[in-house]
Amino acid sequence: MDIGTLTLDISMVTFDCTDPERLAIWWADAIAGEMTIAVPGEFVTVAAPHGLRLGFQKVPDPTPGKNRLHLDLHSQDRVRDVARLIAAGATEVSRREASANFGWVVLADPDNNVFCVAGAP
Repeated sequence: MDIGTLTLDISMVTFDCTDPERLAIWWADAIAGEMTIAVPGEFVTVAAPHGLRLGFQKVPDPTPGKNRLHLDLHSQDRVRDVARLIAAGATEVSRREASANFGWVVLADPDNNVFCVAGAP
């Protein structure tokens, strides 16, 4: 099937949540991003320093269960960054050491969205 030339770009990754501003503040701090309230009480964005944008959209009842999509964050100092995120309100879900030089920790943000922090210990 030929669909022609695509002109689509991924513009952001959006989280459904009950309190977009609260969760955006947490993620802005976690990734040193800049928060913008697009629609007060309804939609907030966070621009990461390296171009990725996260969106936080208010929904009355977020989908329960395991995320089918998650963020992978790369870290130069995984131990330090995981400790900082846990101190800020994340919870550890699991961890895996794939080799002596690489592993990841699965964390959940304050709304229980899972994400990974990967890199050398």
